Parts: sequence; C-alpha cells; structure tokens
Amino acid sequence: MNYLDYIIIIVYLVGFLSLGYFFKENKNSGDYFLGGRSMGWLPLSLSTMATQLSAISFISAPAFVGLKQGGGLQWLTYEFGVPLAMAFLMLALIPTLYKSGIVSVYEYLEKRFDASSRLLISFVFQISRSVATGVMVYTMALILQATLNIEFWISVLLIGVITLAYSYQGGMKAVIWGDVIQMTILFLGIVICLVYGLSELGGFENFLTHVDKDRIATVDFSKWGFNNADKQDEFGFWPMVIGGFFLYASYYGTDQSQSQRLLSANGLSTIKKLLLANGLFRFPITLTYCIMGLVLGTLFFQDTGFQETLANVYENNITYLEGKKADLMVPVFIINYLPNGVIGILIVAIMSAAMSSLSSTVNSLSAVTMEDFVKRFKPDMGNKKYMATSKLLSLFWGVVCLFFAFFAGSIEGTVIEVINKVSSIFYGPILAAFILAIMTKKTHALGANIGIVAGVALNIYLWLYVPEIFWFWWNAIGCLVTMSIAYISSLLIKKESKPGLAIQYSSSKKEVTLLLLYFIAIVGISLALPSFLN
Repeated sequence: MNYLDYIIIIVYLVGFLSLGYFFKENKNSGDYFLGGRSMGWLPLSLSTMATQLSAISFISAPAFVGLKQGGGLQWLTYEFGVPLAMAFLMLALIPTLYKSGIVSVYEYLEKRFDASSRLLISFVFQISRSVATGVMVYTMALILQATLNIEFWISVLLIGVITLAYSYQGGMKAVIWGDVIQMTILFLGIVICLVYGLSELGGFENFLTHVDKDRIATVDFSKWGFNNADKQDEFGFWPMVIGGFFLYASYYGTDQSQSQRLLSANGLSTIKKLLLANGLFRFPITLTYCIMGLVLGTLFFQDTGFQETLANVYENNITYLEGKKADLMVPVFIINYLPNGVIGILIVAIMSAAMSSLSSTVNSLSAVTMEDFVKRFKPDMGNKKYMATSKLLSLFWGVVCLFFAFFAGSIEGTVIEVINKVSSIFYGPILAAFILAIMTKKTHALGANIGIVAGVALNIYLWLYVPEIFWFWWNAIGCLVTMSIAYISSLLIKKESKPGLAIQYSSSKKEVTLLLLYFIAIVGISLALPSFLN
C-alpha cells in the first residue's frame, strides 16, 4: 500500500462521517427508525443486500468455494429458498405488518397475543444479533489488521467509531444511504478481484483448464440432510430449498434488522418491488462472488508465490486451508496482486462489509429496545426525550457489539457455526408465531407460547442429541411443530384470543409468478453450470 491507497481510505471515512450530519434532521421514531417511511424500493433493496454482503460474502464464501476442503459451488444452493420466501412474505405476512404502523416488528405479537411473546422474542433477537455482529466485526478487524498493518484494537475502533458516528446522527436514512454506497463499492470490489484473478491465470480458457473439477458440483439431489453426523450430508437440494424457505422467510420477515427496512418503505407497492428485487438480484451477486472464489482458489493452487504468502502469514506450510487461514485468501490477493489505488478501493470494500452490518444492527437493536422495553415504562415520553434516548441506545448497542468483537477471539474457531445453529433454533418458531398471529383467529397467547417453547425445545434436543439431522432442517421443523402444538393447544385450552388487526392482502400475482419461475431458472442455471465449467 502507498499514499494513494491511504488517501482513498481517508476520503471514504470522512465521507461517511459527513453522511450522518446530512441526515441529522430526525424529529420522532418514524424518522429515526423508519426514515419517515419515505424510502423507495431501490435504496431499500440495495441496503438489504448490503447487509447480506458482509464478511461472509466477500471473504468467507469465496474462501469456502475456492480453498476449503469440502467446499465448492454447492454454496449456490443457499440461494434456492430466497425467491420462494420472498413470494410468501409478499402474499402472507408483510402487508399486514406494514399496515399495522409498528416500529418494532415484535410489537405485532403483543397486539395479537400479549406482552410475554413480544418481550421474549425481542430479547432473543437483541442477544443473538449483537453477539453475531461482534463476531463479524472481529473477523473484519483481523483482516484490516493484516492488510493495513495496524493494531487489532485500532482496526476495531476504526470500524466502530465511524459507523456509530453516522448511525447516531442520521438514523435509518443514514444507514440506508450508507448501505447503498457500501453495496456499490462492495460489488465493484468483487468484480475487480474476479477480473484481476482471471488476468493472473492467463484468461478464462486457462481457468477452465486448471479449475478443480471437484469444486464445480452444485446441486445434489441425493443428500437429504438426515444422515449428517459427519457433515457429509449437507447442501442437498431438499434441505437447502425447504429449510432455506423457512429460514429466509423468518429472517427477512420477522428479524428486526431486515424487517425494519420493509417497514421503512413509502407504500405496499414499494415493498413488492423491494421483495421482488431481493428475490431476483441475490443469486447473480452470489454467483459472481462464488466464481471469484473459484478463480482465486485456482490461482492459489497454480501459483506457489500465492501459497507461500499465505503460508508465511501463519509461519507454516499449508496445502488446504481451514478456518480463518482460508479467509485470508481474498485480502492476501488484494495486497499482493492488485495495483495501488485499486488496493485502496478494495480495502474500502472490506470496511464497507463490516460497517454496513454494524450500522444496520445498531439501528435495529436501538429500535426494539426503545419500542419493546423503554416505552413500556415511559409511554408518554415526548419526541425530544425519545430521540435523545434512542441515540444513546444506538451508542450503547454499538459499544456492546464492539465489546463482543474484542472477546470473540477465544471462540472464533467454532462461533460462526454455533451462531448459525442458534439462529436456526429460533427462526422457525418465531416465524410460526407471526404466521399464527396473522393468519389464524383461534390461536391465543397461551397456546402460542406453548407452541414456541415446544418448537425451541425440540430444536435444542435435535442439536444436542440428533446430530444426524442437518441444522438447515431445524428452521422447517421448528416452524411446523410450533404451529401444530400452538393451534392444538389453543383448541384444547379454552381461553379468549385477541382478534388482532385485519389481515391485509396485496395483489401480487405477477410478482409471485415471476419469483416462482425465477426459482426454476436458478436451479436450472446451477445444474448447467458444471457442464459449462468442465
């Protein structure tokens, strides 16, 4: 790196500091947490995808595809459930949640059931999301430490202070427009790495000649995920489609960090476009960074200099890389193969991945704490006091996330997998609670709580005692078990149920049809890809 790279990084950081000042006019909760419900579909779509394009997408996923043992293009199957989930949300859940006028998505559960359901799920969200974000910041800080040659604590504070500054001032508008900028930079970084990687390999034809054929397999219909004790039964078509449907429906529809963007839209027509765009655009982006990972992995095995550089980072000789060693594939390529100026842009892309996820988390955690807990004890709080408290909560949760980042090192080797499993324990039952609240009339609060506890308990049992079942299935199992037990309990235990709000429907036949056809298309593309690369 030289002065040009550092200038690019400094300009980027100063620009984001000014972003919060530009959007500092926030008068109430609707402004600060929902952007005044004035946001259009394009910035909201880019913001949603920017949060997804985090450290995993830019760093870990390419490393999985290109280097990690057992990896490859089967990563694409993670995307199969997305169009189906978007179609479901468009039809069944989001219109009602949007029309209810809520800020915290968990508020709807209290309107329909009671406070216990709302507070329990809100608390689970706050703990799991802050820990997961802390781990993400830790991972990106390690990479910045290696690339910028700065102390670890400086890299954490560099990410944290800048992000908290513009999130604190600008609220949701600053978060969304910051995500738009970061999404653009991040995707540009992926394309740059892909182009330069192909150039170093001598072109696309040479890449096809040397690519590891074991890594180009995509869809496997023989793996069902019910014999996965040794992790050899993962990434099968059916668990990734069915389990993925329930996972993404819950994540995008009932996780505050994502649903808050939907609630920020300026109308239901905008929400339809947002969900459609997310359902259509995710796969091409994922395909791009997967191919980039395959290219860089091929370069690694062809270029002894690349291997030696990565080996020298850990002062040992390595052939296959695992864990955080493999995650350094992209940063090492950036520093050693790209020209100055471009290096600065790519370092900015890495920072963007971290800052986007952190800003979204801080804003959503502040929103649910404020709406679900603080307002419960101070319901008559004025707008001025509300805004001051909300900003303080943003700082509080930012500090909490950074705190977890400093202490994530001791558990880093397994924590990402653990967090994924913890999320899958709760995602299914939480989705079931919202389906029951919106789409049934006879389910009451006690029945819903019994169902949620039963669904979560069953998933914990599967984790501890049935390792043969791939954790992707937990999302479906937890949801279906929760719905069944909750509904049956409500029929058996006679108790009055709240009617809730009227169900809102949206005419989305064209969008849903397009998403279903797109699901078929991406499966077809994935099936054809190995033949193209062979």
